[in-house]
Amino acid sequence: MKKFLIIFFIGTVALFSASLKLSPIQEQYIATKVWANEGAGLDRYLVHWNDGEDFASLGIGHFIWFPAGHTEKFREVFPMVLVSMEEKNITMPKWLNSKTPFPWNTKKEFFEAKARGDKQYLELFYFIKSTTNIQASFLANRLNLALPQMLDSIKDNHAKNIIKHRFNSILYNKDGTINEHGLYILIDYVNFKGEGTLISERYNNQGWGLLQVLENMDYKNPDKFKAFSDSAKSMLSRRIDNSPKARGEERWRIGWNKRLDTYVK
Repeated sequence: MKKFLIIFFIGTVALFSASLKLSPIQEQYIATKVWANEGAGLDRYLVHWNDGEDFASLGIGHFIWFPAGHTEKFREVFPMVLVSMEEKNITMPKWLNSKTPFPWNTKKEFFEAKARGDKQYLELFYFIKSTTNIQASFLANRLNLALPQMLDSIKDNHAKNIIKHRFNSILYNKDGTINEHGLYILIDYVNFKGEGTLISERYNNQGWGLLQVLENMDYKNPDKFKAFSDSAKSMLSRRIDNSPKARGEERWRIGWNKRLDTYVK
């Protein structure tokens, strides 16, 4: 793994309140790692609609995007990506903005448009392909917001301190510098399964996001990355067990666990 420096201005390490900024090389590194996990690094998955899902997935992070009028328990992330692009004045196709719903109402309509090379599909595809670095910046910014968001959802101060400590133990080396592997783990998992603070993203009132993984880590395990990976596997196994049978989430177990195996250094 290539060594890289993170430009990171620390206001207060414990609160992770500063801004995480990635260089273009670092953005490409993160984009490549996350995209390998989400879509095997293949262009055909940049604009996609997965089996068993009622929404599309776009970009290196397979960011969720709903058709018009669709509601879902999962966080709709692609409009958030577009908001970040609007803030950077990124040029988009004329028909596209952060308020635009996914252009096709059904999976069948989407794949038909893709097969015939529909103009709107091609514009969307090439736009996504040309902005992978911006998408990586979004992933880093989402991690910036994750810890404060998690802490705001916790009332007990002792529990807050546990989450801060475990988050920072993954992100930082003992000398206070950023651990590049820990950075990958946190960025990837937040993108993969969310912060764990959205009440709707739960089955039987039990979540599976970053917050739940940190809460359930084995603090006695000296290998923090293995402890995180094991906890994540446990949380996703619990999710599968609690999920509606009609969703067939068991089929994802092996693939999810392989992804989490990349967290063990």
